[in-house]
Amino acid sequence: MEMTMATPISFTNPNPARNFSFSSLRLRTPFFGPTLSYSTSVAKKTPFNFRSRNSKRNSVKCSVSGATEAAREAATEAAREAATERRSQLMRRSDIRNIAIVAHVDHGKTTLVDSMLKQAKVFRDNQFVQERIMDSNDLERERGITILSKNTSITYKDTKINIIDTPGHSDFGGEVERVLNMVEGVLLVVDSVEGPMPQTRFVLKKALEFGHAVVVVVNKIDRSSARPEFVVNSTFELFIELNASDEQCDFQVIYASGIKGKAGLAPDNLAEDLGPLFETIVRCIPGPHIDKDGPLQMLATNIEVDGHKGRIAIGRLHAGVLRRGMDVKVCTSEDTCRYAKVSELFVYEKFSRVGAEAVEAGDICAVCGINDIQIGETIADKISGTPLPAIKVEEPTVKMAFSINTSPFVGREGKYVTSRNLRDRLYRELERNLAMKVEDGETSDTFLVSGRGTLHITILIENMRREGYEFMVGPPKVINKKVDDKLLEPYEIATVEVPEAHTGPVVELLGKRRGLMFDMQGLGSVIPLCHPSDNLYFHVSTRLEGTTLLKYKIPTRGLLGVRNAILTASRGTAVLNTIFDSYGPWAGDINTRDQGSLVAFEDGTTSSYALSSSQERGQLFVSPGVDVYKGQIVGIHQRSGDLALNVCKRKAATNVRSNKDVAVVLDTPLEYSLDDCIEYIQEDELVEVTPKCVRMLKNPKFKKAR
Repeated sequence: MEMTMATPISFTNPNPARNFSFSSLRLRTPFFGPTLSYSTSVAKKTPFNFRSRNSKRNSVKCSVSGATEAAREAATEAAREAATERRSQLMRRSDIRNIAIVAHVDHGKTTLVDSMLKQAKVFRDNQFVQERIMDSNDLERERGITILSKNTSITYKDTKINIIDTPGHSDFGGEVERVLNMVEGVLLVVDSVEGPMPQTRFVLKKALEFGHAVVVVVNKIDRSSARPEFVVNSTFELFIELNASDEQCDFQVIYASGIKGKAGLAPDNLAEDLGPLFETIVRCIPGPHIDKDGPLQMLATNIEVDGHKGRIAIGRLHAGVLRRGMDVKVCTSEDTCRYAKVSELFVYEKFSRVGAEAVEAGDICAVCGINDIQIGETIADKISGTPLPAIKVEEPTVKMAFSINTSPFVGREGKYVTSRNLRDRLYRELERNLAMKVEDGETSDTFLVSGRGTLHITILIENMRREGYEFMVGPPKVINKKVDDKLLEPYEIATVEVPEAHTGPVVELLGKRRGLMFDMQGLGSVIPLCHPSDNLYFHVSTRLEGTTLLKYKIPTRGLLGVRNAILTASRGTAVLNTIFDSYGPWAGDINTRDQGSLVAFEDGTTSSYALSSSQERGQLFVSPGVDVYKGQIVGIHQRSGDLALNVCKRKAATNVRSNKDVAVVLDTPLEYSLDDCIEYIQEDELVEVTPKCVRMLKNPKFKKAR
């Protein structure tokens, strides 16, 4: 099939050593064919190779399958030197593929894994299987997002495919960074309408840094507004921006509908199953590079805790053979090693762990019996084993203060209320959450928790309250740095899709928060639908004419509490995505809230009589018959500054018979979730978190400090 190509243009890469020319990506006809060959070598020799739309499945041709060895060896300097010394001993396993599925949030990773598991006959034909099988955590299912990375495996023909489902939100980037140590390739899932989004850039950047082979899956291709040509072109441009190698840029594209379980090599010619996707994984993702006869080496990249088996270390075996009952050495560095014994050994078969007597290099396994093992440590041969390079993750950018509950309602609902309980739980979180940090605060009952973003810390808070903890948290604050006596703060790239009619208020809002616009484009409009169980994310349902795409570089401080403000300014139509960019100069003071709070004047139970007059002062959070205490925030003041109200006042019981009662009409109170409360509070306010309630209050210590 002949394709008409536009005139070649010259592209200047940010890396001067890799400037080259390639044909323009603006194709006049949609993509048809299994092989989209974008490498520079092809561009110099012949036009792009497009096959017939009726090509067979097994005609997938990949240049990345054998070209990622050198890139993987360049992950770290130490790894490169070690690989060079043992090059003659290394070999590829052809019967295993280790892959991670990465994507922007809500682009269909977990749904695609569902279909892969079902078609690989992981479950019985009559077995009931719920949606989003890999989202086993209750909080994940409620919010509709993936928080923790999870392992599973399927068998396609004679090849075992280990699959790792990863989070799509950058706040959980630590999960992505450490699991990429276990795989040789990734499936980059991109929505057929939205294309690459901010978190797509983040996860792809990490995969390219590891030198992994990448297969691009254009998902949700069955949507009426799908634009596969634009999505593939935008994805290729993203590869170039991230300085991908020529071999990585020559990626294979698969078009799929994860919810229908179909895939194909052309957007309008899908097979009846995911066969083309499985074929592509086997052909385009290389097998693990191992030292079969070398000394044992396994890097612990994840930790699970079982009530009977204790701590379970999960990772990929890099060299040697690991056997059940084997004596091993656990190393953090060359000089820090201790001895242990493997009591049980498991591999992943289908959707569960299966006991194994021995595991060969290249496979992913779970090890029991080492009760003090930590993420990043190496299980090595007892005599000649050496540690692998430690896992490195990016530093946190936001911190929050956790303290014991000191409200009058302390101990009513929670089981764990003391500072010792709080300390033990927070430091236990560090055992498996590498991207989080905990340090002691100014007082013995205060702890500073640092994370990638407010969502990262909010998930910890939600898990703790469900476990029976009572505590208080302060407002989120950014983590600043000082370099050469200059104060630096974190900046993020914010992408906002908003209808043209509401562009003005959104631009004004972000401008007040020190945002600097660097791009503005016109797109088809977006009609977002709020997720039924999570008000943090939005599904894009369709695109019409009249939508503006705004891109800002904005201080992280300016994004605290901006979500509700943007939804209000755009009447619920804007879609906001953010990702960390870099540290930059201090931007100056930022006012994130113009309105004050309505504060309860005394302890008691709210009454309809008091609330009827109080609602004239602003919007209330409480309804009649709710217990409140002095200092609790019960609403938003319509003006700046706080206002104390008596929301517990009762009507005087005089002349009851002679005066007829007047019906009281109350407005519906605002319902603020935990995330909303965290965004709302300011410097002198706190959030009280209990297993059943989330309340806001003024910080009594703040007044004393002033």
